[in-house]
Amino acid sequence: MIAAIIRWSVANRFLVVLAAIALAMAGVFAMRATPVDALPDLSDTQVIIRTSWPGQAPQIVENQVTYPLTTTMLSVPGAKTVRGYSFFGDSYVYVLFEDGTDLYWARSRVLEYLSQVQGRLPQGAQAALGPDATGVGWVYEYTLLDRTGRRDLSQLRSLQDWFLRYELKTLPGVAEVASIGGMVKQYQVLLDPTRLAAFGVTHTQAVDAIRRANQEAGGSVLELGEAEYMVRASGYLRTVDDFRAIPLKVAGAGVPVTLGDVASIQIGPEMRRGIAELNGEGEVAGGVVILRQGKNARQTIEAVKAKLAELKASLPPGVEIVTTYDRSQLIDRGLPWKNWSNSEESPAGRENWRLVWDVSGLRR
Repeated sequence: MIAAIIRWSVANRFLVVLAAIALAMAGVFAMRATPVDALPDLSDTQVIIRTSWPGQAPQIVENQVTYPLTTTMLSVPGAKTVRGYSFFGDSYVYVLFEDGTDLYWARSRVLEYLSQVQGRLPQGAQAALGPDATGVGWVYEYTLLDRTGRRDLSQLRSLQDWFLRYELKTLPGVAEVASIGGMVKQYQVLLDPTRLAAFGVTHTQAVDAIRRANQEAGGSVLELGEAEYMVRASGYLRTVDDFRAIPLKVAGAGVPVTLGDVASIQIGPEMRRGIAELNGEGEVAGGVVILRQGKNARQTIEAVKAKLAELKASLPPGVEIVTTYDRSQLIDRGLPWKNWSNSEESPAGRENWRLVWDVSGLRR
């Protein structure tokens, strides 16, 4: 058999050379298309369910959210382990599947069983699946910094949440961009019990009035001559004065009682349970880029850096993007087979990594 192959190869030298060239080209293409990462992904196929129930104690979250979810997820086909964790206002359920289970099949089954238990969760508890990523998906991190001091932490966080985050999530290899640090702006209504009692207004009435006031309504169409005019009522609350002017009831003399009569309205930060601080220079806002499972880490990081460079021109003057963690540096050192250690992934081995990350922001 071998002798016949040798005779055929000698007689068809051109075809043999052509096949060798084709195999070499296919090998080069396969090498360039192979996902490259510095860390081997040995994690199990897992699906995370995060349930937010603001303001609730961990024990209440455990009894009314985590326990119903974990017991239901035990019945998911292919699930080998279900772990539940309860925190202040948050519940996390990790569903681990057998080796070889397709991630997106697992997510669809978890979503199917989640729909069955959704009706048993308490009102106000919102459950959602986590990103389609793995335990080693944290590949890039950046911060927003304004050295001029003209923008506060809430403005930097708004740039991250409403601009950079959504732009980066359009990249194919990005599963999630978690916001950290900064301050989330809130309109805070501080009801005064004494004034509520004096005007005969209840807490529920005030909450319902705010909810009704912050919406828009359509009024059909007016036809005048040969033109049509769309009628709508624009009622979104945009300023503190808009909140103060919300009517609650009408007093005896026909004078309206407004929200400003029974409450103090101010702009303030959402309650924080962590901070992001860079190199001892103060607090910052930023984001963590999570890699989608099975994607090329190096290509995704390069795409993220190119996108951030493109978005820099749209940032306000004085605001800059500082890279705090870039795994592609570790990947590049590993490609030429230089000696490296997994210890470089620890905070001590990161050149520009001195960021104290916000636990609550990353969980989102």
